[in-house]
Amino acid sequence: MSKDPTNNSANNPASNPTGDWSAELAELRRRQADVQEMGGAARVERQHAGGRLTVRERIEKLADPKSFHEIGTVAGLAEYDDDGALIKLNASNCVMGRATLDGRPVVISGDDFTQRGGSADATIREKAAYPEDMARDLRIPIIRLIEGSGGGGSVKTIETTGRPNLPGGIGSKYDLMLQNITYVPVVGLGLGSVAGLGAARLAASHYSIMVKETSAMFVAGPPVVSGLGEDLNKQELGGWKIQLAAGGVDDATDTEEEAFQRAKQFLSYLPSSVDELAERGPQTDDPRRVDEDLFSIVPHDPKQVYKMRNIIDSVIDQGSFFEMAEMFGRPVITGFARLDGWPVAVMASDPFFSGGAWTSDACEKIIRFVDMAETFHLPVVYLADCPGFAVGLAAEKARTIRLGVRAMTALGQTTVPWCSMIVRNAFGVAGGAHRPAGRFSMRYAWLSGAWGSLPLSGGIEAAYRAEIEAADDPKAKLQEIEDRLNKLRSPFRTAETFAVEEIIDPRQTRKILCDFANLAAKRRVPGLAKFGMRP
Repeated sequence: MSKDPTNNSANNPASNPTGDWSAELAELRRRQADVQEMGGAARVERQHAGGRLTVRERIEKLADPKSFHEIGTVAGLAEYDDDGALIKLNASNCVMGRATLDGRPVVISGDDFTQRGGSADATIREKAAYPEDMARDLRIPIIRLIEGSGGGGSVKTIETTGRPNLPGGIGSKYDLMLQNITYVPVVGLGLGSVAGLGAARLAASHYSIMVKETSAMFVAGPPVVSGLGEDLNKQELGGWKIQLAAGGVDDATDTEEEAFQRAKQFLSYLPSSVDELAERGPQTDDPRRVDEDLFSIVPHDPKQVYKMRNIIDSVIDQGSFFEMAEMFGRPVITGFARLDGWPVAVMASDPFFSGGAWTSDACEKIIRFVDMAETFHLPVVYLADCPGFAVGLAAEKARTIRLGVRAMTALGQTTVPWCSMIVRNAFGVAGGAHRPAGRFSMRYAWLSGAWGSLPLSGGIEAAYRAEIEAADDPKAKLQEIEDRLNKLRSPFRTAETFAVEEIIDPRQTRKILCDFANLAAKRRVPGLAKFGMRP
């Protein structure tokens, strides 16, 4: 008589009255071992040959040692023989769970590219949605390790499931991916070719990173766009240079390990959720420290540029600047820093690009950044040198004024403490948007400050055209008018009417900003912002 495969203690409790659960434990261990093999040795080797780690190797390098608690370890597609005995359990393509980073709890969700390249065929939707739910409800940051379509589509899905997938159908839970940026810090790491839903998950984050030689991001990859007549490889279509310049991704690193370190550094400036406040860091830099170079860093000639990043590095706690989106919206610099240990959001003009004028992409960058500061209750410091909005045909075609008004609205909607330093220019509408309108903020001007409705250059020709054209020597008349107006444009004239609060010696800047950070720390209030942040 053949043995009945179902007649064992794992599925027949009556046969095991003693309470020995060894058979069930063996069954669990076997299923877990199958899952640990991921897509099999050949596919793991292919992953390594492409210069990429597997998802489990990534988690091991990212998380604090032995801190990862995996959830859904035996979820997958099981194969059984005719007698109902398990042949093999093929893991789902989502590996997720809880861990700690630098001692702080986080949720980690990673795509297993060795399982059908992360496509829908290997996806258990409920498992993919679980970490998003967990991060939001436990109010802890989530880190997405994204590769492939991130549970998105594949044309093979029709054949393997017997039906087409309706995007956005019932149970899709895309809303969790989008909502979480309102509640908790979200970091996305694009660690291979990222397309479709995977690209959306990478973009729907507060901070996104690619790896330069092995990552690419696109809505659809080269095989799809070739049908449009665009014969491009992955890097030409969506490599790091493309995405950083377009603002699709914030940062790129040379290795995956560097990307993990950048993710940790980013999170160190933020609270675990909107219900908390970011912690004060070490106070190792004297808040009264003076940098003599600041006195002469801005040239007298308004046409000469200077390095704003040198100013940032001088006035913040040494080595604490964490820049974001460096290659996008380049007239404006954005990033996090510390002042006397307190985390702050730093925005600064960069005169090397469009003279610091607000271009359309700079406005987009400002909107996203100040929204993030408001979401996580970070005070804002703005080192301003803005001659106004970018002008000309290209600026008009890029709807600069539309995006500029949106940026001004974003500034005006903030409630966090704000301190502006007018380093040089503040002209026109964009120049006036160096502080939130309609509420208290601190404002100082350097000795090099210059402001008005229009810069003198160009504005004189427009305002005094008739007088200049009627002169015997138009060039001399232009110079005469310019000299006369330059005497009137002194920032001290403005200060006489208290239209600017204080003009300072630039060497005082660090002390003033550290005082601001200490005062602002007392005014931070946790909780949801009055509007949800959009990516």
